[in-house]
Amino acid sequence: MQPEDIPECVNLMASHPIFGPRYGREIEILPEAWLRLLRSEAKITAVIRAGEGPRTPIVCAGITSIVKDDFLCDLKTPPHFWIGPELARRIVKGESPLVTGKQLQEANTSGGLNAICWEACTRAGYEADAALHRYIMNAFTHEHRGYFWKEVITLPAGPDHLKWLLRMGGFLWDPLAGGYTRALRSDPVEIAAKPHVIGITRDLEINRRQGDWVGSRVGELFDYRPPILGFSRSEQRLLSGAFSGATDEHLAEMQGTSLSTIKKMWISIYRRVEDSLPDLISDSLRTDLSANGRGTEKRRRLLAYLREHPEELRPVSRKLLSKAQRPRSAPPSERGTRWI
Repeated sequence: MQPEDIPECVNLMASHPIFGPRYGREIEILPEAWLRLLRSEAKITAVIRAGEGPRTPIVCAGITSIVKDDFLCDLKTPPHFWIGPELARRIVKGESPLVTGKQLQEANTSGGLNAICWEACTRAGYEADAALHRYIMNAFTHEHRGYFWKEVITLPAGPDHLKWLLRMGGFLWDPLAGGYTRALRSDPVEIAAKPHVIGITRDLEINRRQGDWVGSRVGELFDYRPPILGFSRSEQRLLSGAFSGATDEHLAEMQGTSLSTIKKMWISIYRRVEDSLPDLISDSLRTDLSANGRGTEKRRRLLAYLREHPEELRPVSRKLLSKAQRPRSAPPSERGTRWI
């Protein structure tokens, strides 16, 4: 989502038969709230268009905010509230529950993150489009993979969506029991009419896999591996831009820097990869290629690896990551054991 997409996305929300009434007059502050959100690192945003080109209509808009533990506590404590309008109010009032950039890096390295999925709003006429919904689910999984999630929460668009989310592996928050449950105490229509929470935690997914349940689709988000390469944020942004096939000249424009700086960044990236994963881009495997060909093959191999390892492009505290990867001396009684 770009700032210029916000008016159309807000109109989608305002005209939605379920989400619109939940916002009421708060829909007026949504543009400012989303604009401030886009300036934060603690978000994942996406828009899906009906076709190629910027002028084709947006058929779905989705936003995930990464929030502090305190907000989750407020969310689960009666009296309950609709998530979207409350997030908008707090962000506009300067009381944002989003984590800071530093908190995001630290929690994604150690401890885990909380994801709050604002309503993924679909344009009228596309509600029954099965192909679109498969695309949305695949896009959601792709964009959220690689983060160290601790808890993921969303809010359904009505009773049918509520039942679908439960089938996909979500749990309903039960304020009376003070925990998540799969048992519905009342009719889905009645539940969906009032503020409620559908979510899942890492612990719940781990316990489910150890029991009779197989892993859920939404549970794939918790398949996390710590990064090995530890790229800086500027290197991650460069690599993310390279996925689109951008040239170094375009990458320099995107980064707001010079072409020579981009080339130096690639050298730094390759050195980091050669130190940690020497076989990935080893020149010895391509002695028959020209220097330019070797460079192209290096980039191709690295980007192919990163597509399968999105954790390498997520915010991370390099200090905490280095500390976690550093071997520590074992006590005399445990010599020979490697501590990580």
